[in-house]
Amino acid sequence: MLITASKKNVIPKSGCTRYNYLINDLILRQETGDFQSHAAGKRKGRIEYMDYGFSTKCIYGNGKDYDKDKTGAISFPIYQTATYAHPAVGQSTGFDYSRLQNPTRQQVEQVVAALEGGVDALAFASGMAAITAMMELFRPGDHLITDADLYGGSIRLFDHVSEKNGITFSHIDCASEDIEPYVKENTKAIYIETPTNPMMNVIDIRKVSDIAKRHGLLLIVDNTFMSPYFQKPFELGADIIIHSGTKFLGGHNDTLSGFIVTNSREISDRLRFLIKTVGSGLAPFDSWLILRGIKTLPLRMEKAQENARAIVEFLLRKTQVLKVYYPGIEGTKGYEICRSQASGFGSMLTFEVESKELALHILKSTKLIPFAESLGGTETLLTYPATQTHADVPEHIRIKNGITDRVLRLSAGIEDKNDLTADLEQAFSSFG
Repeated sequence: MLITASKKNVIPKSGCTRYNYLINDLILRQETGDFQSHAAGKRKGRIEYMDYGFSTKCIYGNGKDYDKDKTGAISFPIYQTATYAHPAVGQSTGFDYSRLQNPTRQQVEQVVAALEGGVDALAFASGMAAITAMMELFRPGDHLITDADLYGGSIRLFDHVSEKNGITFSHIDCASEDIEPYVKENTKAIYIETPTNPMMNVIDIRKVSDIAKRHGLLLIVDNTFMSPYFQKPFELGADIIIHSGTKFLGGHNDTLSGFIVTNSREISDRLRFLIKTVGSGLAPFDSWLILRGIKTLPLRMEKAQENARAIVEFLLRKTQVLKVYYPGIEGTKGYEICRSQASGFGSMLTFEVESKELALHILKSTKLIPFAESLGGTETLLTYPATQTHADVPEHIRIKNGITDRVLRLSAGIEDKNDLTADLEQAFSSFG
């Protein structure tokens, strides 16, 4: 039986402790009280958000208007410009060059920051561009602990680019293993996804945050699968949140984007220096597409989750399906943790069928559901991790993580759920 966590569940705030840590010779001082997503009074160094509900923030962000546009346009304008005129030497309109900042990009950044409860969000050209920029916070000789079951692109970046640059990693099962023994003198951060991609392991963010704080480490959480609608990592003790905005935030499979969100002014300043230096900021038109997509995020997340539940129930009845991985299946590993730290279970699921031949047959036999990479859009998508998202992960690591040639990942969209299950039924029944 599937049980959906009530959206009325109260997620406890982080404890009111102060901690210091050193990274890249940058002293980062934070109060964990600043992790709260709604303003409860003025605090030095934090943005005062309007106390809007989540759905309103998806449209207006924190309520701060960009006052340069006098047309009254309801849809935020696309400022398709590379540069800006200055009134005089030493004077600026606040915008100098679009590699540094652009009004459309600034608007989507403040909306995402408001949704996650951060002091700043930075929009990048893709999710991988965001993670690549985030890794510039670290130096040769630094060590990071990461979960072993990550998106294949993140693993590729860490193993083939970051390690080349002198950064080392311990890849472990953060959902099951004790993380603390892997902390070294040069460890700077813990990097996790939850649920993980693609095996849907649920990691206890509060527990990992406690370990990170004891050792003065950053906790970085990729929140792509759940989105800020279902999960708020800052409220659970995270320091940096990563998003592939291509996925649920954009939600229409029509553009690429990535975000880094932080609750620290110091980290924000460092990242602002990096984004203008490396030049990977999101373009104006793509920023507008993400703004457009976010407006319907709550509606899409609820409908997609409803469809995911229906598909999970269908798969659980199929004898050809060996295992279904979805955090909303009562009694499974991670179910209670997910209920405690999120207000829903999301719309991502993975399942293992009885043979490679059946997996390949399903991929070529669905008539409604496309066989395609990516996730989080209006269309339901089937993905074959072994040759798509995790093709560059060494086979022995893929197999150890459970990513066999019998495993399929599904991102539920917003179609009619009966059409989706009927499509899967005809694909299964036509085999053999």
